[in-house]
Amino acid sequence: MILGVYSWFMQAMQPLLRSKLRRRGLKEPGYLENIEERFGVYANTFKTTTHPEPSSRACIWVHAVSLGETRAAEVLLHALRAEYPHVRIVLTHGTATGRALGASLLKEDDIQVWQPWDTPTIVQRFLHHFQPHLAVVLETEVWPNWVAQCKRANIPMVLVNARMSEKSMLSAQRLAWLSGPAYAGLNGVWAQTPDDAKRLELLGAPVMEVVGNLKFDAQPNSVLLAQALLWSKNFTRPVVLLASSREGEEDLWLDALQALKENPVDGQEHVHAVHWLVVPRHPQRFDEVAQAILSRGWKLSRRSEWVDGPGQIDEAHLDTVWLGDSMGEMSLYFGLADVALLGGSFMPLGGQNLIEATACGCPVIMGPHTFNFAEAAELALKADAAIRVKDMAQAVTSALQLVCSGPDESNYVSACLAFTQKNKGATQRTVQALKPYLHT
Repeated sequence: MILGVYSWFMQAMQPLLRSKLRRRGLKEPGYLENIEERFGVYANTFKTTTHPEPSSRACIWVHAVSLGETRAAEVLLHALRAEYPHVRIVLTHGTATGRALGASLLKEDDIQVWQPWDTPTIVQRFLHHFQPHLAVVLETEVWPNWVAQCKRANIPMVLVNARMSEKSMLSAQRLAWLSGPAYAGLNGVWAQTPDDAKRLELLGAPVMEVVGNLKFDAQPNSVLLAQALLWSKNFTRPVVLLASSREGEEDLWLDALQALKENPVDGQEHVHAVHWLVVPRHPQRFDEVAQAILSRGWKLSRRSEWVDGPGQIDEAHLDTVWLGDSMGEMSLYFGLADVALLGGSFMPLGGQNLIEATACGCPVIMGPHTFNFAEAAELALKADAAIRVKDMAQAVTSALQLVCSGPDESNYVSACLAFTQKNKGATQRTVQALKPYLHT
């Protein structure tokens, strides 16, 4: 009865979802593509291939809701294909950024569609159309009808690279009448950390093992790192990056730069001692952040306008801020940077994942709010790959101290690389865990 009431509500919400997608599509056109897929209407099916009897081959539904989950999916898909060369993938997403990256992960016979809206009819259409043998959800996305309809169709559904913050757990517990059966209905859960496992177990999830974080196994883009190395040879000053910033954080950052410019701290390097680079988390905010920079009196150099890099900035252009207004190039930005301020951690947003930064050898300075990635943040602190500060103002001054007058930066770079190497291995452990569900 509870699931029925929820399903009725989700059915009634469909017009509002369509309206929301149209509004978001004004800033991010990706949301306007193939909207009907979200409602179980598909124009595509698996391609005919040279492989005999394609219908007999294993099909895996892999759900990676957004950009971060899709980056983890990239590592997992590579390992799954190595173990099962003929497996077919149905890759689903909820956001335009996740879908854009996911398109680059497809191989012959794979399909990419939007995630099905969580009503019984739509989920049934999805399962009937693609007929997956296994459903693999990355990190957090557990929808009640997905679980119920997979169980009804005898399709195992598992949650891998699973994480659960304290805040998310409390929210789920307030809806225990709905979330409890959903988590309990999963066939297996493989968690990132012991704390994630404990919280998931409190929600009723069948946690099988703690295997670590898939993202530690991701390799930075070597082409982008080489490009960063080439461009940085022309720099006369270190680079400080505000990475994956969220709404409101750029204002805090610009306030801190302005305060330092107007009131230099005794013994502190001047704000012009470094190049400042900012990369907003969401692409629809690139123009908004550009306008904020210009409105504060700074000059602006945008990645979309670079040909041979940002170039050597002479003394007449010390007030220039670089804006990373591109997608899929975080390895380039971390490669350019001598230190990164972790976006999402300077407001109560839970932080962003710092693993890609450390894999590129870029030390991280993070604010007080890292509850979405608590274990990785604490491990990085212990490994001297990250520094914790109380606010953005302290982050800016700490970054200047680190790159201009602090300890030998190479020690931090070495610590970052050692931290990443030490925590590898989750991918193979996850693939081994999925073997019982894949009979190819």
